[in-house]
Amino acid sequence: MMEPPSFVSGREDISSVFLEKTPDDKHNDLSDQYAYVRKIRGDGNCFYRAFCFAYLESIHKNDRILQRFKVRLMKSRGELSSAGLDETAFNGHLNKVIDVVEQCQADEKEETLLTLFNEQSTSDSVVQYLRLLTSTYLQNNADFFCNFVEAPCLKTYCKQEVETMAMECDHVDILALLKALDVGIHVVSMEGHDHRLVHHIIPEGAEPSLHLLYHTSHYDILYLRSKL
Repeated sequence: MMEPPSFVSGREDISSVFLEKTPDDKHNDLSDQYAYVRKIRGDGNCFYRAFCFAYLESIHKNDRILQRFKVRLMKSRGELSSAGLDETAFNGHLNKVIDVVEQCQADEKEETLLTLFNEQSTSDSVVQYLRLLTSTYLQNNADFFCNFVEAPCLKTYCKQEVETMAMECDHVDILALLKALDVGIHVVSMEGHDHRLVHHIIPEGAEPSLHLLYHTSHYDILYLRSKL
């Protein structure tokens, strides 16, 4: 019986994205701009896992930003409570994320982050915390987000579609999480029938901290050629 793939892979050459396909204009453009890809397990949690790994990887050698991120996490404890979440439901996950940040502060090696994200209990706790934070931000800003959620009740949507593990996230969920953490990302999409890649900066006008590849309803992490 084959073992499931790791939650987060090592860096692979960008050509591994299209090993089983004949390269087209999109693939060629992708290869021109990006040198490596880091594969994320396709289990419905790929966006959250890809985002958090890529963000921590981008800041793990900057103690000032890491500390600011840790303070933001600690502040979210009250926000999650104010959204009606039981502390017993999120405390363990939040503490685990803070522990990951502290380990990044103590050890700047990329291998440490990779090891942490491939430990299922740690990796899943990070994802669950991000889901709860997303849900909280959506509900605390319901007047805005209720216009973009295709559900009769935002609270029900959050409970069923956002907080539940293995549920794929929608654009509105991504926007809520990024606004909650004040982080910008660049998503490169290979979807659609056009011959060109589609680029999304989320939130609009932000300075992206990381690059993600969206293809076949899945997210992986990209690394620019110019930044290697």
